[in-house]
Amino acid sequence: MRLWSIHPCYLDRQGLLAVWREALLAQQVLLGATKGYGKHPQLDRFKKQKEPLRAIAAYLTGIHQEAEARGYAFDKEKILTLPQTEKILVTEGQLYYEWEHFLSKLRLRDEKRYQELKDLKRIKPHCLFSMVQGNIESFERR
Repeated sequence: MRLWSIHPCYLDRQGLLAVWREALLAQQVLLGATKGYGKHPQLDRFKKQKEPLRAIAAYLTGIHQEAEARGYAFDKEKILTLPQTEKILVTEGQLYYEWEHFLSKLRLRDEKRYQELKDLKRIKPHCLFSMVQGNIESFERR
């Protein structure tokens, strides 16, 4: 499971579809509706929120907005609650770690998109996140 901290505008079609599915799975885990992935480290930052379901709803809303902007028909009704408005902090180290990880995947599946993005210096986080100074997050498996 990969719940990207980077803004979904960077994701290619395959990445956007995958993160939508994975975030929907995360929502089910947070609801207690599935036993799998319950201890997955990518969920830690959502579980730490006052209202984890609102946090994942905000995450899904950001993904849905990007999909809609591209003309995709993601079903907004699958987002089960209202999103939160509080930002989740993400460290600069985490964001850029994910960026490099994403670029390595993109290079293999979409060389043209990779060439467009590879030299970006400032990366926007997902709209749920606010970037702060710091290293790679402790939940990240390297």
